[in-house]
Amino acid sequence: MNKAGKIAIIAALVVAVVIVIVLKQGNRANSELTVVEPPGNVVTVPQAQEPGNVESDASMALPRLVDLGAGKCIPCKMMAPVLEELRQEYAGRLRVDVFDIEKNPDLVAEYKVWVIPTQIFFDASGTELFRHEGFMSKEDILAKWRELGVELARAK
Repeated sequence: MNKAGKIAIIAALVVAVVIVIVLKQGNRANSELTVVEPPGNVVTVPQAQEPGNVESDASMALPRLVDLGAGKCIPCKMMAPVLEELRQEYAGRLRVDVFDIEKNPDLVAEYKVWVIPTQIFFDASGTELFRHEGFMSKEDILAKWRELGVELARAK
């Protein structure tokens, strides 16, 4: 690799580190988790809903799709209606969690997010099965679940 290529890689890494640091410092005092739902509806839920915490809720035994994005991100905004459709059509069969990393910067490190939006597919036991970065259509999400061996029947 030539010298200019090495410098470009180093510069990109420095920029990424600075972005993560700025995001982490932005909202440390927030004791609640904010879930952004489409379009622009923001729901604040108790800390117990935070990804690392254990719930006794029956929804914990479902396959789970986690989307990490930001309110100002265009592909993230494009994902919002897709995720809401999945949440409604597969209620009781699939748990869909949407997190805004600008409001919850600690999730960047917890979920090891490099690019937004990031979708992470978990099985019912909480094991990560697959990870995707960027926009993902509803059809592609459903196809990935089938590929992973998870058959989702629509809610009635």
